[in-house]
Amino acid sequence: MKQAVWIGMVVGSTIGGLIPNLWGASIFSFSSMLFGTAGGILGIYVAFKMTRP
Repeated sequence: MKQAVWIGMVVGSTIGGLIPNLWGASIFSFSSMLFGTAGGILGIYVAFKMTRP
């Protein structure tokens, strides 16, 4: 379960951090950091729910 949560966090934060590039924002912009954080939290939540019996 621990490994799935880490994978969910990494994948979610990566995807979330790249979303602002769709409207031309930089990878180092505030919106990229915000979406990266939100994506990481969402990735942890989804991985936790998927691995729970």
